[in-house]
Amino acid sequence: MSQKDEKKDALKRESEEKISTRAKERSVANHIAYWIVGVIAVLAVVVAIIGFNYVNSSLQPYDSNSKQDVMVKIPVGSSSKDIAKTLESDKIIKSATVFNYYIKAHNYTDFQAGYYSFKQSMSMSDIVNQLQKGASAEPVGNTKNKVLVQEGITIDQIGDQIAKSTNFKKSDFLDLMKNQTYMKKLENKYPELLTSSMESKGVRYHLEGYLYPATYGVYKGMTLKELVNQMVDKTNSVMQPYYSQIKEKNLTVQETLTLASLVEREGVTQKDRQKIAGVFFNRLDVDMPLQSDISVMYALNTHKKSLSNKDTSVKSPYNLYKNEGFGPGPFNSPSLESIQATLNPADRDKGYYYFFANLKTGKVTYSTNFSSHQNRYDSLDQ
Repeated sequence: MSQKDEKKDALKRESEEKISTRAKERSVANHIAYWIVGVIAVLAVVVAIIGFNYVNSSLQPYDSNSKQDVMVKIPVGSSSKDIAKTLESDKIIKSATVFNYYIKAHNYTDFQAGYYSFKQSMSMSDIVNQLQKGASAEPVGNTKNKVLVQEGITIDQIGDQIAKSTNFKKSDFLDLMKNQTYMKKLENKYPELLTSSMESKGVRYHLEGYLYPATYGVYKGMTLKELVNQMVDKTNSVMQPYYSQIKEKNLTVQETLTLASLVEREGVTQKDRQKIAGVFFNRLDVDMPLQSDISVMYALNTHKKSLSNKDTSVKSPYNLYKNEGFGPGPFNSPSLESIQATLNPADRDKGYYYFFANLKTGKVTYSTNFSSHQNRYDSLDQ
């Protein structure tokens, strides 16, 4: 064999070896690719199974054996996502995410705000149906007791009512009224309502005037905080239509409720309440102390039919005989009528700076100067 033929054979063998090597490499690569695809396919199946089981589980009742009612509040303006988070937080559903997908898949809408009574054993469809039917404007459930907050009563007196009507202690209620962490949480939830109160200095109770007069149900399992939350939420609902009007008058909510709490106790008829509010605003305009007996009695933390000079000289930021302006804050829980009277004062243009109520007849007289006021007061003693 010639040298030329030998060289050809060597090149041929080398070429065949390369082809063989490449074939083996492709085979290995294909095996690896098939293995990776197989692993991915297995993982995909596993994930799909886990996902299916998770979704299927999340669509089931939270606890099919539970018979207990759970009260849930859906605030006004809540989105579907907000509602899902609330239901998950209150352990009515297992997954907010799955709930959202469920209602989107079925095109469920028109959920209503309010108080609902759910059971953990309810199906997803039952929950949705109830949300669409609507809720109660007040808390629902089996009422154990009721607490009546009357117009014009103080935090201290509300504590008496709570202790009388429930198993909660007055001391625990008053401690809660001093709990700054709790107050801050409420302020964060109701900034329009409570910010001016929290910013006020020398306040005895930041929620004085903010526990709306009404009857409140106490339900099984309810905490003291939940009871107070009801009262604050009610006040916020009542005040909601008036926030813009308060700002337009360059008042704060704290100032509005402070005057309303004085008007509540000083006037009986709505007409007189509006006139008394006018007197107070006239006094404020000329930097004259409001001179309300209600403020002195609150400072003394007692009730009296008449006050002495010593009483009206008591050292307290709440004593509006000595101190000008609104003082630290409200003196009691005013009614809606007193709030409306404060925001719509009457007869301011008549220049009244004094008023006197005849306790026998209920008639209130108004004066533009102290001399006339004193003469009318003296005539009643004769």
